[in-house]
Amino acid sequence: MTELVIITDDGPVRTVRMNRPEKKNALTMAMYDAMAGGIESAAQNPALRCLLIAGTPTGFCAGNDIGDFLKMATKSGALGAPILRFLYALARCETPLVAAVQGNAVGIGTTLLMHCDHVVAASDARFSTPFVGLGLVPEAASSLIAPRLMGQARAFSLLVMGRPLSADEAKAAGLVNTVVAPDAVEAEAMQAARAIAALPPQGVLASRRLLRGKPDDIVARIDAEAELFKTRLQSAEARAAFEAFLTRKR
Repeated sequence: MTELVIITDDGPVRTVRMNRPEKKNALTMAMYDAMAGGIESAAQNPALRCLLIAGTPTGFCAGNDIGDFLKMATKSGALGAPILRFLYALARCETPLVAAVQGNAVGIGTTLLMHCDHVVAASDARFSTPFVGLGLVPEAASSLIAPRLMGQARAFSLLVMGRPLSADEAKAAGLVNTVVAPDAVEAEAMQAARAIAALPPQGVLASRRLLRGKPDDIVARIDAEAELFKTRLQSAEARAAFEAFLTRKR
């Protein structure tokens, strides 16, 4: 069986790669766990000085696996423990995070980028967060980070209205650092990761802490969103939205 998450270390850079291209890298619970583990364990290896999150050429991440969403909705409605583990890992990570985005970044595929320090996107990349359209609410502390990052108006358009961003629009909004040709994304992201890894590590750590602040507020917002997410998953609005989505898919 092909590994759905591939973790590789190349010198000071660890790559955490989503590898489910046939499903456009929709994340399963096992994938969340594997990605969280790859992020968490990097802290135990002082030789690793940067993390690179990547997908596949056909797409970065299509969001949460719809089957897992339906299971959560029909059971407790709570976000699965692997999802929260992954979100906490992002919030508490002290290793610089770089992302290489090719194709679509949907839902968590977009909101995880708000935790990254440097994002490289393909010129044809597209970013969207269709949470509210599915009767849900934003997650990954995006309701806190996005307004800080891009302003209230842009955050509302993205997170509530569900209007997608092109790569250039995402760069203008502060979500993306660099836009390059699709076939140059991985090389550009690795170059940035190596440049970060080459800096004095304690200087990077101290500066990053100053820029990001303590993770307590982020973790608290993740928890608050998760509680609302649980309520919304079991709502009539969400059930109707998922039924309509599945009917459209057929």
